[in-house]
Amino acid sequence: MAVNVAGVESGVSHKQKRKRAWKPWLARVAVTTATGYGYYLSFAPRPLWWLAPLAFASFALVLRGRSFRGAFGYGFVFGVAFFLPLLVWLQDFLGREFGPVPWVALSIALSLYFGLAGLLIRVVSRLPLAPLWGALVFVALETPRTWFPFGGFPWGRVAFSQPEGAFLSLASVGGAPLVGLAVVLSGFGLAAVLAKLWNTRQLRDRALVWPVLLAVLPAAAGLAVWPTVGTQAQDGSRTIASVQGNAPDIGLALQGQRGVLRDNSLVESSRLLEKIQAGQVPKPDLLLWPETATPLEGGDPGVDQMVAAYGVPAIIGALVRTPDGAAENSAVVWDPKTGPGQRYVKQDLVPFGEYVPARAVARLVTPFIDDTRDMRPGDGSNAALSVAGTKVGVFICYETAFDGPARDATAEGGELLVVPTNNAWYGPGEMSDQQLAMARLRAVEHGRAVVVSAISGVSAIVAPDGTITSSTGLFTADALVGRVPLRTQTTLSDRLGVWTEYGLLALAIAGVVGGFVLRFRTRGTTAGESAG
Repeated sequence: MAVNVAGVESGVSHKQKRKRAWKPWLARVAVTTATGYGYYLSFAPRPLWWLAPLAFASFALVLRGRSFRGAFGYGFVFGVAFFLPLLVWLQDFLGREFGPVPWVALSIALSLYFGLAGLLIRVVSRLPLAPLWGALVFVALETPRTWFPFGGFPWGRVAFSQPEGAFLSLASVGGAPLVGLAVVLSGFGLAAVLAKLWNTRQLRDRALVWPVLLAVLPAAAGLAVWPTVGTQAQDGSRTIASVQGNAPDIGLALQGQRGVLRDNSLVESSRLLEKIQAGQVPKPDLLLWPETATPLEGGDPGVDQMVAAYGVPAIIGALVRTPDGAAENSAVVWDPKTGPGQRYVKQDLVPFGEYVPARAVARLVTPFIDDTRDMRPGDGSNAALSVAGTKVGVFICYETAFDGPARDATAEGGELLVVPTNNAWYGPGEMSDQQLAMARLRAVEHGRAVVVSAISGVSAIVAPDGTITSSTGLFTADALVGRVPLRTQTTLSDRLGVWTEYGLLALAIAGVVGGFVLRFRTRGTTAGESAG
């Protein structure tokens, strides 16, 4: 019987090729997953800021030589491995009634941006200084993430992994966008160095000069900028007291417990007042209550009496019911003699917590939507409140993730920034620490001390260089009293404003266009040579 040797060898060869093909693919998926998780580990509460550039170096190496489809896939995997653990606190917020669908769906939606980043990084990979263009692309895609989904969800921006370390000082120059660019560029530059070394096996190669510079310069620039970050008082100082009344850890059900938040805040305020009267802590110039610490419709005799007993003005976080029936998340100036007055209304509301986007779709996921009323967002006015003889800039909770509110507060003359927040909805997970890291970045970005006043923690007093001078624990009744500098000097980041972000976005778009043009011309040239 004749044997078709060629056919057998062809079949064996085909099987061997298939085996060799899937193993590198599987290894790259595993490496990308580990890289995404490593990137997550660079975020608070862990002080591992240096893991972020290493994660981007690994990500860039995975993308090398991949097809557009492959690059999108690996970028998506990188995003899923990052966002799922980063946002797991959504489970505490929504509770078992909702299940994991909202948490997983949001993580997947945000990961699509990372997938698109992977694809576009491959587009610009043939340009000169490719690591720079790749970093611009990745950071530029954080801009549309502030718009969509659900009116924007910028949680997990690269800069928020850097509440300390070499890159943080760059926030005073170009805000969160520049910090993010520096981190990604450092990682992509390191990847280019490693790739060159692998290919040439030589340390003394001129081709290494630019990759080394791109890897080192961002951190070097950050270290060089640190001496310019001011911390000294320029218009005196104020003693600030922040009350953390605490709350039950019941997630979204806390909406029905607003009276408990008020009572707890009053009890802790009384306890702090006793310490002040006993001389154990200094008398404050200003008292702070956290976000939505009390419902407010008209006045509140209990809060009146409490503020009068202190004899100093207060900023009270309140859910204000207006005469037309609307609810507004507000920070209200409360005078010890005249009661409530000027107030700031939160502009950027929490989707599904303070308003429900796409109700028809959301109704398919949860039966509770019809019982949730939308709050009314503010118009950005009164971002800097006149209180305690100074201008106090305010942005509330979720607004810490957006660049605009803190910038507006500083532009209106805020010499000190305060952040009333209610993180009791989100359980004992990492959400509060992640938000505090953002507040630390804002301190450096605007050159202002920041006081975070939380219902259940973490409350903190942050110096203008991002250093935490005092803080509280989670789910405990406590209070902070500390003296903070008032500063009037504007940073370069404040003067440039949104132009830093839009400038980087424009450069990224130009790079992508250039990348496509280069590929088109290269393909056309190759086709012409083949035809010739």
